[in-house]
Amino acid sequence: MDYDNKHASASGTTVTATAGSHDADENPEVIETAIHQIEAKRILALCITGTNTFSTLLVNKGTSIPAFQTLFNYVLLTLVYLSYTIYQYGFKKWGKVVLRDGWKYAILSFLDVEGNYFTVLAYRYTNLLSAQLLNFWSIVCVVIISFTLLKVRYKWAQILGILVACGGMGILLASDHIQGSNGGPGQNLLKGDLFGLAGATLYGLSNVFEEWFVSKRPVYEVLSFLGLFGIIINGATGAIFDRTTLIGSTWDGDVAGYLVGYTLVLFIFYSLAPLILRMGSAAFFDISLLTGNFWGTIIGIHVFGYAIHFMYPIAFVCIIIGLVVYFLAGSMLGDSKKPWLGDSQAEGVAGFGTAKLKALNLARKQGFAASEGDRI
Repeated sequence: MDYDNKHASASGTTVTATAGSHDADENPEVIETAIHQIEAKRILALCITGTNTFSTLLVNKGTSIPAFQTLFNYVLLTLVYLSYTIYQYGFKKWGKVVLRDGWKYAILSFLDVEGNYFTVLAYRYTNLLSAQLLNFWSIVCVVIISFTLLKVRYKWAQILGILVACGGMGILLASDHIQGSNGGPGQNLLKGDLFGLAGATLYGLSNVFEEWFVSKRPVYEVLSFLGLFGIIINGATGAIFDRTTLIGSTWDGDVAGYLVGYTLVLFIFYSLAPLILRMGSAAFFDISLLTGNFWGTIIGIHVFGYAIHFMYPIAFVCIIIGLVVYFLAGSMLGDSKKPWLGDSQAEGVAGFGTAKLKALNLARKQGFAASEGDRI
């Protein structure tokens, strides 16, 4: 599966930012990109709700295996995307990529694996509704890292929106700690919330790192190494932390079905996530996933029979208000242009959803650039 359009500018041709200077109303490509973002965002929100639901179903069956549960996803990513990467590159070229960027991909995989581990582990102690809202913390991490390392700049109103949403998360934590209940039972709600925060922090780090990678490299390459190193790191994590729980877990047809559903939904999520990270940003990506809380609430009430505590709606409203303020303050359409790639995006890959490809396509229409072979 290849997301990358294999076109690049001719030698000596520079595509500047002015190539994309048309308004959204005048450029159908911008509108089309916005539509793709909305569609992908909805699918991703449903996917994250699906993985959260399957995790809760597994815990309710007495099967809490945070590392082993996610291992199958990395295996599937490796089978699909590593095979395609080697087909595209050949073993010699693939080996050079391993020597040059292998350690970077190992860091990305570590952050992703441990983010998955702590997030799934949180479901052993907390409940579905709390875990859904705790994912917001990754947005804070994304903003801080993007600002300091990637030179992304946010407006004050956007920061205000994030702070308001943080206030909602604080109310959620307080309700778990003070009341001891928030939408269903849990062994230790506060402990589960802390694990959820750890997972969200690692997710935030991995999302920023992945945004940086997919802006420079083909999506299939990034996902292939994410899967390959993910198997190794996830396997080690499971061998250390999941040995006891793996033996004592319940194993039946329902559990097998939940694991299959979890793996397939997570695989779809991983395959589509790079599109949002290219067309938007890591912040846009994380904020978009919060819309899954609507689905999580509905599933929590109708599937698990949860009763919502009165503080949950207050927390949820604060988060929604924060999101609205964030979106109204800035244009997400401009996020496909990455500051770390330069004004002309010359250091980036001309792949699907990238600002560089948009500029190249527009320049081509205007006769400023011509296609030239493949570029990875």
